[in-house]
Amino acid sequence: MTEENGFTLAVCAEMVFRDLPMTDRVREISARGFSVEIWDWTRHDIDALAATGADFTSMTGYIRGTLADDVGADELLATAAESIPIARKLGIPRLNLHGTGLDPNGLPLKPSCGETGAMWLKAYDTLSRIAELGEKHDVMFVLENLNAQVDHPGVPFGTAQACYSLIKAVDHPALRMMLDLYHAQIGEGNLIALLRETFPYIGEIQVADVPGRCEPGTGEINYPAIARELRKLGYRGTIGMEAWASEDDVLALDRFRAAFTV
Repeated sequence: MTEENGFTLAVCAEMVFRDLPMTDRVREISARGFSVEIWDWTRHDIDALAATGADFTSMTGYIRGTLADDVGADELLATAAESIPIARKLGIPRLNLHGTGLDPNGLPLKPSCGETGAMWLKAYDTLSRIAELGEKHDVMFVLENLNAQVDHPGVPFGTAQACYSLIKAVDHPALRMMLDLYHAQIGEGNLIALLRETFPYIGEIQVADVPGRCEPGTGEINYPAIARELRKLGYRGTIGMEAWASEDDVLALDRFRAAFTV
């Protein structure tokens, strides 16, 4: 597990070393000193992942469901409950949520042209129930912001501000933000101000550069400045690289480490 400036650095195994089987990707990432993130646990051999001995930091915390309608909310709660024993087996402390389920291409299964007042109230209720579930089982659920402009058109509650508003309203320690700075840069920008505003409610941070969603140092985001600001704020949590390798997987991991060594 790599720690730089008090941060735990993790790498998403879904996006690097893709010529290797998943268990070998996890071993490769772990051998280079990083913690590991995964997405949909139903696609993986959980016993094999556990046997790698890797330090896992987060995974998708539901199988189906959505925040803002009755049937979808019940489905989200039920499949979140199914995810908790898997997280416990892998030692994963944070379970990731989205405004709605996504298809294999990242498109929302229930797209939205915007959020109505009724949707906000229902999402608040759903997340309150999720927080109670997390408290009961001693895990943290984290709600991730997603950009609608490039990767996830039609996703509801996709902006960092929308996620922040919901998390702040629920105000429960078992529910926090998965603040993805790649998505926030595309959708909103002003990242350092965003960090300062949302800091008390951040559970984990994910990073990639813009454009291209490759490793830090390949695009327009000044990640060393982000790292310095996080250090000033006193952040001591996980920073996960959820990015494609622009040239070479090992180089991508090295660039990620360098960006957060300030």
